[in-house]
Amino acid sequence: MSLSDFLSPVDFNSLSPEDGFYTSHLGSKIEVYQTDFPDLDDNQFDVALIGVLEDRNSINNKGTAKAPDLFRRKFYELNEGNYVTRIVDLGNIKAGNQVSDTYVALKLVVAELIRKNILPIIIGGGQDLTYPQFMAYEELEQKVDLLVVDSHFDLDENLDDTIETNSASYLNKIFLHQPNYLFNFSNIGYQTFFVNQDSLKVMDKFYFDVHRLGDFTNSVSTAEPIIRNANMISFDISAIKSSDAAGNGNASPNGFYGEDACQIARYAGMNDKLSSIGFYEYNPDHDIKGQTAMLLSQMIWYFIDGFYNRKKEFPMLPKSRYITFRTSLKDGSHELVFVKSKKSDRWWMQVPYPTGSSRNARHHLVPCRYEDYQLANAGEMPDLWLRTYRKLI
Repeated sequence: MSLSDFLSPVDFNSLSPEDGFYTSHLGSKIEVYQTDFPDLDDNQFDVALIGVLEDRNSINNKGTAKAPDLFRRKFYELNEGNYVTRIVDLGNIKAGNQVSDTYVALKLVVAELIRKNILPIIIGGGQDLTYPQFMAYEELEQKVDLLVVDSHFDLDENLDDTIETNSASYLNKIFLHQPNYLFNFSNIGYQTFFVNQDSLKVMDKFYFDVHRLGDFTNSVSTAEPIIRNANMISFDISAIKSSDAAGNGNASPNGFYGEDACQIARYAGMNDKLSSIGFYEYNPDHDIKGQTAMLLSQMIWYFIDGFYNRKKEFPMLPKSRYITFRTSLKDGSHELVFVKSKKSDRWWMQVPYPTGSSRNARHHLVPCRYEDYQLANAGEMPDLWLRTYRKLI
């Protein structure tokens, strides 16, 4: 299989300004698939851009298939940061005869890039493309911690996996897929008036981590440990308030500010575990003067900035770079162990595997906040510890 079988080249000339790109522009730095498909086997690239020209299952938001080139036009004109980027633009996955054909193509492309240790950034299309992004990990036989940035839960609360996969129901397929490769699901930014209470019960039943938009008001840094736990991320542009991102058929007055979205993207880039990310639901038909395209390009710029500023703290070796803290609950029933990085001051919590587990490891490390340590140090059990332990049973 060759990835070039699934990807069409970029019309680079139509995206270039009349006087060309400056040498500092990303358009001069990125290797772009124009005629010959780039060689991905010689360790030249860290990150790959992939456009997807598919919007048939994007509910109330047809037009997202036009997103990739509008994004490129803005992104290429941004300046490279204070590091040497190794980015390749692999062009676009065209819509297949059936939507399922597009899903298969995206799944295989994402899986192959991860095998080559190249992180795919997926741009364009509806958020239903999260499903084939997830299925790439089945291809790799890897367990997944999935994070979705969205104002809704794209879930049918009856958990019926026979309904059509679309941008409003793709989580059904992921949650019920067998064999089960999903270890944890997290949502940040849901808005309660968009969420059926039965869906919240489903999230609670599976011990998933869901966080209201209000949890991040004036403190988007609260999202960092949640993001740090993810292997893959799906970002719905409708999670951003319409005044900052009008380019979406489902845009809403409430949501993250543009600068918050950029910070979330930077946290995602800094996540050592993260191996793929998709930015979905941008629709040029609803954009105003290309402002959402510009915001999306800036979000991905911040993602790349985070990527090239990774702390390389996963796996957590050598141990000499970390400080271990031990606390006990008031009733003495548990000893809780926390680990702090000397390099970044970030925290993790050790959650033991249940007795009788066949796993080789003795405990599971979950990113946490300093506040979780403070709570445990006061003798209280952090909710994050309990939810994680129940998932390990």
